[in-house]
Parts: sequence; structure tokens; C-alpha cells
Amino acid sequence: MKYFNIASIPGDGIGPDVMHEGYKVLKALENLHGGIVFERNEFDWNCKRYLETGKMMPDDGLEILKDYDAILFGAVGAPEVPDHISVWELILPIRRAFQQYVNLRPIKLLKGIESPLRYKSVEDIDFTVIRENTEGEYSNSGGKLHENTPHETVIQNSVFTRYGTERIVKYAFEYAKQKGRSKLSVATKSNAMNYSMPFWDDIVREIAKGYPSIPFHLYHIDALAAFFVLKPEEFEVVVASNLFGDILTDLGAAIAGGIGIAPSGNINPEGTYPSMFEPIHGSAPDIAGKGIANPVAQIWSISLMLDHFGYIDLAEKVVQAIESVLVEGDNITPDLGGNASTAEMGDKIVNKILEG
Repeated sequence: MKYFNIASIPGDGIGPDVMHEGYKVLKALENLHGGIVFERNEFDWNCKRYLETGKMMPDDGLEILKDYDAILFGAVGAPEVPDHISVWELILPIRRAFQQYVNLRPIKLLKGIESPLRYKSVEDIDFTVIRENTEGEYSNSGGKLHENTPHETVIQNSVFTRYGTERIVKYAFEYAKQKGRSKLSVATKSNAMNYSMPFWDDIVREIAKGYPSIPFHLYHIDALAAFFVLKPEEFEVVVASNLFGDILTDLGAAIAGGIGIAPSGNINPEGTYPSMFEPIHGSAPDIAGKGIANPVAQIWSISLMLDHFGYIDLAEKVVQAIESVLVEGDNITPDLGGNASTAEMGDKIVNKILEG
């Protein structure tokens, strides 16, 4: 029997609603496989806690989490707490302390979901974006000068290290190789950012020498965004810096049906720390507790966790179960045009998983 210790952080708003459906899926996977157990501990680290204690998580929160096999996250955010607090005091410390330098985002049009690109099918939209997750444009480096004067100046620095850039680019090539993908697309803007992006491009060329069977192509970010819409079928694996990846992944989610169903993995490839898996949607406090939130993104995130653990077949079964429910259309939540509750859709997905 293989045991996995999972830290669960449901968070705010609809986070607890969709996380509950994730728990059902974990139990179903245990029953289906017969040789794995997911032992989970739940932590109430959220905006409610911040309002009560002044902290999103306890001072020893990272120490508590570091020995878990993985972290499942729900959603974070509340109207009473500024977004920069809920993100910078919970999500980002976990990503950085645990060296989750890969943000893995499947851009996949599921069967049963209609893309806003009416002329594109499920075969056309099926690729992965790999976003650098710990440095680059989101490095929290900069400052203000001459505040509250006519000459007030704000500087926001980007920080690209050779170590950080090499490891994300190498991961992208390795991912393409392991997943049987035939090419790598690289986001850049070296025609306008004359220090960071030429540095990025040079490292891509250096790393590429070790992967002669995987051709790569450099795209300026503005052109790349356009091609996401015009020719999504051209892409298999895309690698991008923190900011560019952030933009591209939301665009990718939009062409694949919306951020409400999209998952993400914050990956520590070496396994020295736990990786974290979460939906990309927000906390949606307006529908929290009403039982109408879509659980697909949370459940799909569990599929990413299974893939990370090496259970490829189980990961695929979860996605297939989601697609089966979407195609049938009888047990889907209101955002997808149905009238099922969160629990009803979750139960239907569980049933499909158990059918094998």
C-alpha cells in the first residue's frame, strides 16, 4: 500500500465547496486502485483567519507544510482583504519557499465544452504552457522615489538569474520529451527588452543543444498571443517567463472554455518540497455556499497531482470522467448551462471514475 500525505487548504469563498468534491474523488481513486491511500490534513488558512489574527497562515506554516507529499489548494480572496495580502502572504510564500518554480497549465479543450473559437475543435486546442513561477517580472524588486511630489517615480525591476532560467527551460524540453511532444515554443520580447529577453533567448539556445530531436521556435509575446487565438493547433509545449506566462495561461484558459474549469500545478520537479495543485478560478464569494460552483477545475487539479506522482493512467481516468459528464450534459452546473448542484456534478464524476 502506498500512502500519500496531502495538505489541504480550501481557502475562501467557493474553495471549500469545490474542495469537498475533490475529497470525494480522492476516495474514489483509492477504491478504484486498491493500492493507494490519500491521508489528508485540512488547514483553515484563509482571509477569515487574517481578519481574526492578522495573518493568512501561522508563523510556522511553511514548516508545517514542508514534509507533505503535495498540497491541494482551493481558492483565496475576500472583499474585506486586499488581494495583495491574500496572495503575497499565502500563495506566493508557498511557491517560493518550496521552489515551485514550474507553473504547469494544460490548455486543453475538453469534450463537451465549446470554445469561443467556434471554428476550433478538441483536436486543435491541446497543449501545455510552462510558466516560470518564482522570479522574472514578479520578483518584488523595486521602489519609490520622491513620493507625493510632482517627480514621484516608481521602479519595478525584473530579476532573471541564469540558474532560474536554465532550470525552467530545461524542464520544458524534458517535459516535451517525456510527453512525446515534437516541438517547443518559447515566449520572448527581445526586440524591446534589451537585457532580460536576449539573456533568456541565449539560454534557450544553449539548452536546446542537448535536445536535438525537439525543435524550438522563439515568438515575440504579442505575436504569440495572437497565434494562440488564430492557430492554437500549432502549439504543443510553450515555455514563458513569469509575466508572459501569466498572461498566456489566462488567454489559453479562455480559448479552452474559461478560467472556471482550468487547473494548474505549482511544481517542485526535484521533489525536495511538496508541489501544490489548484484551480485558477477565484473565490467567487457571491456564490459561496450556494452549491452551484463548478468543481471541474478542482478535480482536474487532482489529475495533475496524480500525473506528478506517476499515476498516469489514473490521471487520464479523471479527465475522461470529467469529459464524459460534460458530454452527457445532464449533471452540469449552471455556469455550463445546466442546473445540477456542485455535489451532483461531483457525484456524477465520481461515478464515472468508478466505472473505470
